[in-house]
Amino acid sequence: MKKLLLGTAVVAASFGSMASAEGYKIGISNTVQGNGWREEMVCAMKAQALASGEVTSLNIAHRNTDAAGQLEDIRNLIQAGVNAIVVNPANADGINAAIKEATDKGIVVVAVDQAVTEPSAYIISNNQEEYAYLGAKWLFTQIGGKGAVVYMRGAAGAEADNDRDKGFKKALAEFPGVTVAQEVFTGWQQDQGKQQINDIIAAGTKFDGVWTSGIDNVIVDAFVESGAPMVPIVGADNAGFVGQLATVAGLKGAAVTNPGSVGGAGVALALQILDGKAPKDHTVLVDPVLWDNTTDAGKASIAAAQNPNLNPEWPVSVSIPNWTTYSMDQIIACKGPGE
Repeated sequence: MKKLLLGTAVVAASFGSMASAEGYKIGISNTVQGNGWREEMVCAMKAQALASGEVTSLNIAHRNTDAAGQLEDIRNLIQAGVNAIVVNPANADGINAAIKEATDKGIVVVAVDQAVTEPSAYIISNNQEEYAYLGAKWLFTQIGGKGAVVYMRGAAGAEADNDRDKGFKKALAEFPGVTVAQEVFTGWQQDQGKQQINDIIAAGTKFDGVWTSGIDNVIVDAFVESGAPMVPIVGADNAGFVGQLATVAGLKGAAVTNPGSVGGAGVALALQILDGKAPKDHTVLVDPVLWDNTTDAGKASIAAAQNPNLNPEWPVSVSIPNWTTYSMDQIIACKGPGE
């Protein structure tokens, strides 16, 4: 995939003719419920649609399903006559047929968070490989370049998980003294992740650190509640985990930014294309940064990111510069046009 730098020049597209005096109708397809990151993503989509003033209605398919279910959802959105579809894909290839059906009808399709391989779609995503690499490299350095870690992945088969696995293994190759004590898939579900780490602790598995794919605050909770010795933990910039990095005694950790607000950026990109300003490249990557509580600079970033008004499972990075335009109140309200 090519990386489009923010602010790259744009060229006219044929979608501009789809504009109407009434505004646009946007479809949304998401396949994971009960996950704070995804909930913030959907709220960012709603907030950006409202803040844009260009969207009259949202048609949202938001449920736990697989690629087959998402194919059905996208086809229903096509039948509903939407102007654009913003989708977090179940996997890179599984919904290509429906995407092609949409774009053949002149519907703009933007994949957020994870890539798709259908070339007619646009993609705006957090750089998932870099996300994993930054956190894993910090963790392996923190444990002195040797020892064993628990590798807590996301959902098996999801493109974001595949990309993160590449980044994790890239870092692992740089630290030959580090091994994986146990690898699990959390499904990006809080309860599942907490049960898994409790089982690992109870089994007496020896490990020196934990890398998580964004299921993080409940992992810290498990250590605190079980009385197990705390080890360095890597997570995402979720409000609950960021708060723990500032308050939990003995916790050494790092949060890697992975804004759910990329959903709002996806709506902004779809509207840009509909308005006749399609980017030259089809892929935009948002690069992450790491905040750790072991350095003064990291502590300052963690302190600045604290937000008691957010759901603990929501990333604190609630906006993306040059893309999202909604207010903090609008994303927390989680209301779209007409709601």
